[in-house]
Amino acid sequence: MTGKGLILVVEDNEANQMLVRAVLELEGYRVELAGSADEALEQLRDSPPDLILMDVQLPGEDGLSLTRRIKADPATCAIPVVALTAHAMTGDRELALNAGCAGYISKPIDTRTFGLQVTQYLVDNPNRGRVVAL
Repeated sequence: MTGKGLILVVEDNEANQMLVRAVLELEGYRVELAGSADEALEQLRDSPPDLILMDVQLPGEDGLSLTRRIKADPATCAIPVVALTAHAMTGDRELALNAGCAGYISKPIDTRTFGLQVTQYLVDNPNRGRVVAL
């Protein structure tokens, strides 16, 4: 695998997609984008990522419901999912963790530290490399 790995960004806001992609690509990651739960599931079938950054509020099925589905599927359960959301209320982090997220990054992202935050989730993932890659 070339670079640092593949990250799937599940985010419906195009400006956020472009910002996250730009920061992660500068860090050496390959990035795929999905704007909905259906698009994310299609991406997962086509090319399983090393990490998923999941917006909590998506059109249709929300990000936490999608995370539960990903974690319930033996084919995708080892992929770490990190909530990426503007929700920063008390209890939101716990909701994300209870849904199966490995962590929580609040938006707006800090472009100075975002790459390091994402890298830490990959370093801490004992299943990295066991997921079938491109």
